[in-house]
Amino acid sequence: MSKRLLSVAGVCGLLLVSTTALVARASAPQEEGVTRATLSNGLRVVIIHNALAPVVTVEANLIVGGDETPAGFPGMAHAQEHMAFRGCQGMTADQTAAIYAQLGGQNNADTQQNITQYYATVPAADVDVALEAEATCLHGVDNSQAEWEKERGAIEQEVQRDLSNPTYKFINRLNEAMFAGTPYAHDPLGTRASFEATTGAMLKEFYDKWYTPANTILVVVGDVEPEATLATIKRLYGDIPSRPLPAREKIELRPVKPDTFTLDSNLPYVLGFVAYRLPGTDSPDYAASQILADVLSSQRGDLYAMVPAGKALAAEFGMAESYPKASVGFGLVALPAGAPADGAIEEMRGILTKYAQDGLPPELIEAAKRSELAQAEFERNSIPGLASAWSTALAAEGRTSPEQDIDAIRKVTVTDVNRVAKAYLLNAGTITATLKPVPTGQPVAAKGFGGAEQVTAAPTKPVELPVWAKAKLDELKVPSSVPAATDTTLANGIRLIVRTDKTSPTITLMGAVKHEGDLQTPAGREGVGELLDGLYSYGTTSLDRLAFQKALDDIAASESAGYRFSVSVLKENFSRGVQLLADNELHPALPEKAFEITKAQTVQFTAGNMKSPGYRTSRALELGLLPTGDPSLREATPETLSKVTLDDVKQYYAATMRPDLTTIVVIGDVTPEEAKSVVEKWFGDWKAEGPKPNTTLPAVPLNKASAANVADAEQVQDSVVLAEQLKINRFDPDYYPLQLGTHVLGGGFYATRLYHDLRQVAGYVYTVDVGLSASKTRATYSVDYGCDPDKVSKARALVERDLNQMRTEDVSEAELHQAKALLLRQIPLSESSEEAVAGGMLARAEIGLPLDEPLRAAKKYVGLTADEVKAAFARQISTENLVQVVRGPAPQ
Repeated sequence: MSKRLLSVAGVCGLLLVSTTALVARASAPQEEGVTRATLSNGLRVVIIHNALAPVVTVEANLIVGGDETPAGFPGMAHAQEHMAFRGCQGMTADQTAAIYAQLGGQNNADTQQNITQYYATVPAADVDVALEAEATCLHGVDNSQAEWEKERGAIEQEVQRDLSNPTYKFINRLNEAMFAGTPYAHDPLGTRASFEATTGAMLKEFYDKWYTPANTILVVVGDVEPEATLATIKRLYGDIPSRPLPAREKIELRPVKPDTFTLDSNLPYVLGFVAYRLPGTDSPDYAASQILADVLSSQRGDLYAMVPAGKALAAEFGMAESYPKASVGFGLVALPAGAPADGAIEEMRGILTKYAQDGLPPELIEAAKRSELAQAEFERNSIPGLASAWSTALAAEGRTSPEQDIDAIRKVTVTDVNRVAKAYLLNAGTITATLKPVPTGQPVAAKGFGGAEQVTAAPTKPVELPVWAKAKLDELKVPSSVPAATDTTLANGIRLIVRTDKTSPTITLMGAVKHEGDLQTPAGREGVGELLDGLYSYGTTSLDRLAFQKALDDIAASESAGYRFSVSVLKENFSRGVQLLADNELHPALPEKAFEITKAQTVQFTAGNMKSPGYRTSRALELGLLPTGDPSLREATPETLSKVTLDDVKQYYAATMRPDLTTIVVIGDVTPEEAKSVVEKWFGDWKAEGPKPNTTLPAVPLNKASAANVADAEQVQDSVVLAEQLKINRFDPDYYPLQLGTHVLGGGFYATRLYHDLRQVAGYVYTVDVGLSASKTRATYSVDYGCDPDKVSKARALVERDLNQMRTEDVSEAELHQAKALLLRQIPLSESSEEAVAGGMLARAEIGLPLDEPLRAAKKYVGLTADEVKAAFARQISTENLVQVVRGPAPQ
C-alpha cells in the first residue's frame, strides 16, 4: 500500500558505510537492550530486545520511495512493493502467502515518499522464518511481465479506493500546491494511467537500482536473543552483493504560491483548512514545530475554544506531512453540513496569527513537552509500535535512534517555539481549502444482482513450503499459558482485572460500563446517550473544563470518560490520574450552557449525517439484516434530539452508570495490590441503586435476501458489503468451526481463498475482508470488497462459489492446517502491545467469556476436522440470504 506518514525524510548519507569488515560495530555509546551492526555489504541492523510478549516484529526499510520514481511514473516504488509479494528468489507468491499466513497473518508493506517498508509481526520462536522470508526478496524479486499483469488489477483498485476518499484527494491537491516542481508534489500511490504504461522490465530496472543491502536498514524488535538473531541475519543476508546507488534528485523548494480551492466531499460535515509550510525533519527547528503544533491543538488553547463556544464542531492543528526539507501543518475546523466556511476559516487564521504575533503560552509549551516525553515511554509498550518508531527515526528521518528526537524535544524552549511561529505562520504563503459535503439520495432497491459470471474452479491447491520454512510451520503450536492476571470484584460490584508488566514505567487503565442505549433510552429521546457523551469534556463538579484539562496536562495523562473510559499515565502519577478519571466519570459537570451548545452541534451534525452516503449505506445494511421494530433500528434524529432536556441527560446518567455493571482492567508497572488500593480509593464510594437494567439485545430471526445501491458521486470505486444474520450467538458450538473456516477463506492474504480468487487470480479487488461477528444473542457473517462497477457481480459470483464450496466440500488438509496455524499464532500476537492485552481482557469480561478463552479456543481449533467445518457452514451459511449494499456508482 502507499502511505503518507507524518515523518518521512531522506537518508542518503546514512548509508555510506564501511565494507572492510564483516561486521562493524557502531561506535556510539552502548545502549541498554540495543544491538547494532553493519554487515560487510552495507546492510545496517538494529536489534532491540523487548520482553513484553513472546513476539517479534521484523521490519526491512528500503531507502527508496516516491522521491526516486521516474518522471511520469509516480507509483513505481509502490508497484515494486506489490511485486515483492508476487514471488522472490527461492520463494513463489503462493509460498510467500502461505508462510506469512502460518506465521499469524500479521505482515504488510507500505510505500512512502522516501522509504518502502516490509514488516511482519510473528511469534518469537518463528523469527528465523520471518527473517529468511524477508531476505529472499533482497536476493531478488520476480518482476516478470506475466506477474505484473496479474498484480496490476489489484494495485489499480487500490488507486481507485484512495481516489474515492475526499481526505486523500485534499492531501494530494494540497501537496501539489505546497511543493510544486518537486517530488513531494506527487503521492507515491501512483496513477491508473501510469500503471497501464508500466512494464515488468521497468520494474526490474527500478529494483536493480535501489533494492540493495547498502540501501536497507533492518530493524528487529521483540523477545529475541540478540547475538543469536544477529548470527542468523549474517547467515541470511551477509552474502547478498551490494550495488552502487544512483544519484538522488536534489529537492529545491520554491516559495509557496497562495491558493484557495473547494472540493466536493462525501463526509457529513464541512471541513475548512489553512495549511502552512513548516520546518522539515532535517531542520534544527523540527522539534520546535512539533511542539508548536501540539500547543495550537491544545484543548486549553484558543483554537479549540471555538468548539465550546459553539462556532465549530471540531477545531485543531495538525501535521499533515513531514519531509526532510519541509513539513505541512494545518489548522482545521469542522462545521455543520451546509454552513458557510469562510468566516470560521478566517477566525481560525486570526487565532493562529495572533499566537504568532504575541507568543504562545509558556505553560502550554511545557505541557506539550511533557506529553511528548510521556508518549515516548508508552511507545515501549507495543512491539510493532516500537519497531515502527525505530524505523521512522533511522530510515525516514536519518536519526541514530528515536532518543535523538526525544532529546530534541527536551531541549525546545519557549523562545524556540515563538521564533518558529513567527517565521512560519506570519506573512507566509498559505493554502486554504474547503471540503463541502454533497448529500446523496435515498438507497435504491436493486433488481437482482446483475449478470454474475458462472465461474467454477477447485479450491486452492496445497502449497509445498520451502525446506527452511516447512519444519517449523508444519508444527501446530498451542500456547501453554498466558501471563497471569488477577480478577477480583470490589465491594461495590466493580470487576477489577490487573496484569503487571514492567516494560516501561507506565500504567494504562481501561474500563467499560455495560450499556445498551437501544434498550435503555426512553421513547422519543433517542440521542440522549450521545449528548451525555459529548458533555464529559466540559469538566467536573469540582474542576471546570480548563482546570480539568490543566490537571491532566500537569501529569501528561491521556484520559477519556463515558461508558467506555480510560487513562494512561506515568507510574509516578497513577493515583492522580485515576482520581481525575473517577472525578470525570462519577461527577461530570453537565453545565447548562455546555448542554445547549452540545445539543445544537449534535442536531446539526445528525442532520448532515443522515443525508450522507456513509450513513445511508450503514442504514440500508441494518434495514436489510434486522426485522421491523428491532431495538437496534432505533436512531437519533434532529427531531428526537431537539426534545432532549438537561434533566433527561441527568436521569439517563443516573439510571445507566452503575458500578455493578462496570469492569476495569489495569495493565502496566503496578502490582495487583497497588492497583486495587488506588481504584478502591477513587471509585470505592460509587454505589448502585435499584435493580440492574437489561443490557442484552434479543435474538433475531434470519434475514431475507435483498439488495440496495447507495449513490456516492465522490467514489470512483464501488464499496460492496455482503452480509447475513446467523441463528447462532458467541456461545454456540458452531462458532469455533465457523471461525476456522473463515480463516480458510480470509485472513492470510493470497494464501486464503477469497484473496487468492478475487485478487491474485482475477485482479478484481485490492482487499476483501470476511468476518464472523457474534455477541451474546446475535451473529452476523459478512464479506466486504471494493472494485470497479463492472466487477461487482463478477466478484460476488466468486464469493458465492467459495462460500458454497465451504458448505458442500471438505477443505483440504493443507488449508485446514494453515487456518489452524493462523489462528494459533494469532494468540501470542494479540499480546504484542499492552493496549491490545487490556482491550482483549476487557472484551472477554464484558461478554462473559473466561479471561483465558484464547487458550481454550486454541485447544478446540486443533481438534476440529474438515467435516466439522463443512457441517457448521452447511447449517449456518446460506448464500441465498445475503444482503448486498453497494456504495458508489451503479453496478454495471
